Amino acid sequence: MNPFDHDDDKLREECGIFGVFGAEDASALTALGLHALQHRGQEGAGIVSFDGQRFHPHRALGLVGEIFDNRAVMQRLRGNAAIGHVRYSTTGEPILRNVQPLYADFDFGGLAIANNGNLTNAHVLRQELVSRGSLFYSTTDTEVFQHMIATSAGPRLLDRMIDALRLVEGAYALAALSKRKLIGARDPLGIRPLLLGRLNQAWIIASESCALDIIGATLEREIEPGEIVIIDDDGVHSHKPFPPTRARPCVFEYIYFSRPDSLSNGASIYDARKRIGAELSRESHPTQADIVVPVPDSGVPAALGYADEAGVPFELGLIRNHYVGRTFIEPEDEIRHLGVRLKHNANIAQLKGKRVVLVDDSIVRGTTSKKIVEMVRNAGAVEVHVRISSPPTVNSCFYGIDTPEKKQLLAAQYDIEGMRQLLSADSLAFISIDGLYRALNGNNRDALAPAYCDACFTGDYPTTLTDRSAGHSQDQLSLLAELT
Repeated sequence: MNPFDHDDDKLREECGIFGVFGAEDASALTALGLHALQHRGQEGAGIVSFDGQRFHPHRALGLVGEIFDNRAVMQRLRGNAAIGHVRYSTTGEPILRNVQPLYADFDFGGLAIANNGNLTNAHVLRQELVSRGSLFYSTTDTEVFQHMIATSAGPRLLDRMIDALRLVEGAYALAALSKRKLIGARDPLGIRPLLLGRLNQAWIIASESCALDIIGATLEREIEPGEIVIIDDDGVHSHKPFPPTRARPCVFEYIYFSRPDSLSNGASIYDARKRIGAELSRESHPTQADIVVPVPDSGVPAALGYADEAGVPFELGLIRNHYVGRTFIEPEDEIRHLGVRLKHNANIAQLKGKRVVLVDDSIVRGTTSKKIVEMVRNAGAVEVHVRISSPPTVNSCFYGIDTPEKKQLLAAQYDIEGMRQLLSADSLAFISIDGLYRALNGNNRDALAPAYCDACFTGDYPTTLTDRSAGHSQDQLSLLAELT
């Protein structure tokens, strides 16, 4: 792991998707949408367009602006329909063959597919396909979809997609582009988000509403859990081939993953995070403090809610450097510990002599949290009280979040007091699972029918974990069927 990879102590959403049908310069709109979704994946991006005759793909490692800020590239991506994808990898080095969308020629014509999520039976399906003669080029779940569509006997593309989706378990939000159709599909539990928007006569699908905002599109609605949306020259057609079930969207979208200016079910993510912060303040019996300081940027809305509820001034005691990209510097051991300062620096004038409540969204391994507490102390804070706007993360995610093995999760190894000592904080408190639910929907968590996927906190996984049950470790699963 790169010692200057300053986000290595955050949970990562694996990717974001965007699609356009019926607009001139569809690829340019898609590139803008991917810009807005850059926070969901920063290691690679791709676009596939269709001009009525041919598909035009371009995929590369790097940031969206680096890949598509090239006139020659954009001129090649012709057509009035396109899909795009941004991604993170999970293990090892990012490789181009795993960058999406993936494109293949089928007996019915070309098809490009991009996916956000992770299938919990991908490795078992992959083994079955290989035993029947399928050859895999990438290590992504998306290629499993390709092979299942190719081997289906369904008469139409929709039938083939339904055949494939009936066989998979886990989380997915798909965008697919054929010669005549843009297709969006969401898993029956709605774990990963997918939205439908409109720009004049064009239709858009996207992972978040902020991607619609950047191109001036309007949000029509969320694509429902278990729904397949077909967009063609005749408009939007909805198909619901699966039995209805209680949705369980990922709760971490509200805590951290989604941009705060996005909407979920018509509600503001920013407002939800402020409510979480206020509930955290009520629950954690605020100590006497002089200022509330967020760990920017993800901790800002919760810290605002905490400060307002506690009646303590909100201050930017940490300043984030927004111009830090990935670095391949290999520093000497004696400066290795300085890596966190690439991203955050202490605002000494606000911290010196103060009793500080430090608000962050989560603790994963604890390495960055420890360095930030140390930084705040070194800036002159007389007390540092850490408050976390999520419950302790004690379980790995298998639905499209890059979570370390359970043995690497700090909260799975230590109790609150043990974590407090490791962080060298004066106190440490997390919001409770019931407090989180109250902040989001006004009710305590219903153990028999939880409203969200919260397995990383509770261990209550909403689907079967076939690959895990087959005896594959998380490292093996990540290596053999890398999360998309």
